Amino acid sequence: MILEGKVFKFADNINTDWIISGRYKFSITDMKKLSQYLFEDIRPNFYKEIIPGKSIIVAGENFGMGSSREQAPWVIKEAGIVCIIAKSFARIFYRNAFNIGLPLIEADTSSIEEGHDLYIEVDKGLIEDLASKEKIKFMSWNNFRKELVTCGGIINYLKTHKDFKVE
Repeated sequence: MILEGKVFKFADNINTDWIISGRYKFSITDMKKLSQYLFEDIRPNFYKEIIPGKSIIVAGENFGMGSSREQAPWVIKEAGIVCIIAKSFARIFYRNAFNIGLPLIEADTSSIEEGHDLYIEVDKGLIEDLASKEKIKFMSWNNFRKELVTCGGIINYLKTHKDFKVE
């Protein structure tokens, strides 16, 4: 699996309220419309900066911390973000993201710069920064995570397989 896109860099400890503000959570239920408010409180007009299908979020430690706001990974996916690369993820955000088929990669992000283009080979566990030519290794996903992303999430996985495969 190959992922590619332009970097939009964020700091450590990005919480789910910064991903999507609670003031929209109950008034807007359409995830596509809600995604227009992505990161509004910390990066106004972020939605206008991204190129759907060609943008990657890169962050530091503990991305997705805070509440278990399920809308947080949904709005990122609906905005057309290719994947999120962070040093670490809050566990509930991590589970929620893979459950909807949003690719997450845990890697050292300290050298990745805003605006650079990345080429990611998931099966090899390799990120290449096309501007700096730096290569960053990460632990590739297991087969189940790969299949969740390929299927578009756990619901589609179960529709296809009718059960969970045991490895």
